[in-house]
Amino acid sequence: MNKSLNLKVCSSCIYDETIPQIIFDKNGVCNYCHQISKIEKEFKTGLPQGIEKFNTIVNQIKIAGKNKKYDVIVGVSGGTDSSYLLHLAKDYGLRPLAVHYDNTWNTAIASQNIKKIVTKLNVDLETYVINNKEQDDILLAFFKAGICGLDAATDLALAEIMYRVANKYKIKYVFEGHSYMEEGVSPISNSYTDGRFIESVVEQFSERKLKSYPKMSFLNFLRWTVLNRIKKIRPLWYLNYEKSKARSLLKEKYDWEYYGGHHLENRIASFDHSFLMPTKFGVDQRNNSLSALVRHNKISKKNALEEYKKEPFLEEGILEYTKKRLNLSNDEFNEIMKGKKRTWQDFKTYKKRFELFRPLFKILTKFNLVPMSFYLKYCFPIKEKK
Repeated sequence: MNKSLNLKVCSSCIYDETIPQIIFDKNGVCNYCHQISKIEKEFKTGLPQGIEKFNTIVNQIKIAGKNKKYDVIVGVSGGTDSSYLLHLAKDYGLRPLAVHYDNTWNTAIASQNIKKIVTKLNVDLETYVINNKEQDDILLAFFKAGICGLDAATDLALAEIMYRVANKYKIKYVFEGHSYMEEGVSPISNSYTDGRFIESVVEQFSERKLKSYPKMSFLNFLRWTVLNRIKKIRPLWYLNYEKSKARSLLKEKYDWEYYGGHHLENRIASFDHSFLMPTKFGVDQRNNSLSALVRHNKISKKNALEEYKKEPFLEEGILEYTKKRLNLSNDEFNEIMKGKKRTWQDFKTYKKRFELFRPLFKILTKFNLVPMSFYLKYCFPIKEKK
């Protein structure tokens, strides 16, 4: 990646004109910063009003969960945000059920982190493990397809599994561990996912049909949100949150271990973020988190740009491990790396359907039945740069 080009850079973050669908206003502020401003205005993050809103939600969770064994689902990966969220749920007097989607690429550190925190907090854990051969076929299909965002299937699968478990135990609330103030937003071209898209890629680039993969169909999505009215809550959108402080707390209380970077607790995510995205697509996901920190005055733009110029951390042995898991020779791997690049727009998706149902999703957003980030990211037509 060449990050030394003389490019136009947003006046509020470090996104530059190479970012897909970026638009600058007359003051040089990008549309992604404006998107974050909308979220910040709505959720009053870290302010007394935001904390009060979250306290109200906690009380609603306790009422809805009365006489039930659990009152909230917390998705866990062994990473910082989800681990802290489980701690937070217990700290607020909730009775969480931890849910983990195992895509069979976990690092030992992630697995141990999950075990440590659920044990010390005395929280029950439900884990869904996909067939490892099917998982590898999905990944190989995305790799061959040349799509930026190799592991698009995992986040969607976790969401589907959390909905299924919530439905099983009649739980009406799900906690998600995302902080826009620390992680920012990822452009849709680098992170698109929906059930039809995943199915379409696998249909074209794999001979295996999806069986154990928990696909979220459009009807399932409506079932969970409209009929079952399971609410998605992102506590870190309301509360003041800093990853560094969260890591220190987790280490002190639970002997939790850091794994080196955002999403690097999972080996395929590590390969994708640290090697595939930068090498083939010129995309460095650290841009999202560094921009978020600049927006919220947690780091200077100068320091962020200096950090961004450094090469991403690459786990030792991750390339050989990935080749072995996906059963690729060096020549086959290199051929795919040099192959055609495609986007989500080259496949069948639910995107037009999301846009068509935008009025419904706007209402669902107001009631915490779908995240605002989904509404802003998926429910509007793509605006191209002029």
